[in-house]
Amino acid sequence: MRTPDLRRSVRLVAGALLVAACQPSGTPARPAPDAGPAVADSAALRRDVSWLAADALEGRATGSPGNDSAALYVARRFQALGLEAPLAGSAGCPASSNGASSCLAGYAQPFTARSAALAHSEQPWELPTRNVVGILRGSDPALRHEYVVVGAHFDHLGRGTNGALDPGAGDAIRNGADDNASGTAAVLELARLLSRRPPARSVVFVAFSGEELGLLGSQHFVEHPPVPLDRVRAMLNFDMIGRLRDDRLIVYGVASATELPAIVDSANAAAGFAISAVGDGFGPSDHSSFYGKGIPVLHFFTDLHEDYHRATDDAPLVNAAGMARVVDLAERIAREIADRPSPLTYQRSAAPVASGPSTNSNRVYLGTIPDMAAGEGNGLRITGVTPGSPGDEAGLRAGDVVVELGGKPVKDLYSYTDALYANEPGDVVRIVVLRGGERVTVEAKLTARGRR
Repeated sequence: MRTPDLRRSVRLVAGALLVAACQPSGTPARPAPDAGPAVADSAALRRDVSWLAADALEGRATGSPGNDSAALYVARRFQALGLEAPLAGSAGCPASSNGASSCLAGYAQPFTARSAALAHSEQPWELPTRNVVGILRGSDPALRHEYVVVGAHFDHLGRGTNGALDPGAGDAIRNGADDNASGTAAVLELARLLSRRPPARSVVFVAFSGEELGLLGSQHFVEHPPVPLDRVRAMLNFDMIGRLRDDRLIVYGVASATELPAIVDSANAAAGFAISAVGDGFGPSDHSSFYGKGIPVLHFFTDLHEDYHRATDDAPLVNAAGMARVVDLAERIAREIADRPSPLTYQRSAAPVASGPSTNSNRVYLGTIPDMAAGEGNGLRITGVTPGSPGDEAGLRAGDVVVELGGKPVKDLYSYTDALYANEPGDVVRIVVLRGGERVTVEAKLTARGRR
């Protein structure tokens, strides 16, 4: 493992290369509308996954040189497609006549990732990193000022054991081919496909950093959007789409807008996936940040597997043909949303109402969405909080790390559930969380699961 000084030196070199890449070098030409195959290219998807999940990038941990290299790779691909660099003005790189930019830094949205989990485990917790953003301008003069966001996180665990499910592997490289080189590759391929024939609305393509530390990149994006957030009509997220098996595809967020079930069903008529549709717009990935801001979302996911958050999640195991099928489905959905005359009708989710007695009806309810990938010993990270739930009313937030509940220490999901279910509906519990490196205490009045 590199020493901190060496890692800092490598990062400075990577930064210097990024600056050098921003010197005027001519305007990239937008690809011809018929460039490349008209359907998702499984070979290109495999190449992108293999590059992003190579050992040379050491697992793309947030704030690492490998993470910087992955960001630069995505920026170059956005540039080659002629996507507009929306941050060009702030970076001092003017856009060209065709809306593109010759400056790779114009695609970068820098931020400092602050991880409460890392701080709690006495590791460096302020990590400089960046999202990568490119815009395909819409074809309709009236609708091109509205947006659909297509995103995926490109960071992973690196060599660290924080969040890893194989701590016994020590500092082995966890390449994250499925999580989430697969989603990043899908965003790049969707950018190519949609660029062939731009839809009516503009499309914002985003590669997020800091997801594994608590959705930090997507949270930064929605708090500092490069386009007006109130004009974002939907967000499509891709996280772990590389292990399609038996045609089974999970799609979250179908109840986040009235029209989405019909849109997904229609797009799937030709694809033939066995779709498991989950209505809730919250979940342990970057779409949650957008849904919490009142934006309809869809999240595409081919399910967990035995290599998840382990050093065995490598590129040869990815099902590239399956990825291509998911991308083709997502392109149809994205076009339908981006081309429809009226915006989607956002629906706010709530806790389900119990329809009758059940063995679990007396279980207490807090309304937090736990990070199922969290490692042991560092508390339980929250990836979302259901609106109107006891946790929401108490002030809990996505990204909080619960370290104590009702006087009981919380180290992982199991100790969290034990502490929660030791209470009864109506109990007021004291909850201690880590937020931005600080300990914050709130009180929540628990309700019965299934009751509002």
